[in-house]
Amino acid sequence: MQKGVVFNSVLLYNKCMKVEKELKMTEFESKCYGMTEADIREEYMNSITARFTGLEMVVMGILSDAQELLAMGRSEQSRKQMNIAKFILSEMMEAKRSTVA
Repeated sequence: MQKGVVFNSVLLYNKCMKVEKELKMTEFESKCYGMTEADIREEYMNSITARFTGLEMVVMGILSDAQELLAMGRSEQSRKQMNIAKFILSEMMEAKRSTVA
């Protein structure tokens, strides 16, 4: 197989996966986060950054991104980033409650 064919196949696969995930995304997730809660867990909470520096640093990074988006006038995307940060914080709080109880 040639390089271009493999690359195009990967792009097509990625596009199909994105469409499939969008079909499975609830209306709430779409409006609130712009991604599924499962994707938040996968892309943020299970990231290398989370493993090496902790979820607190992930949240700080997300809030910094939201701040930059707001400065660029992209308030809707900023709002979704802030909601993602709040979701992660709520998951952290729930995990803490579960270990105490």
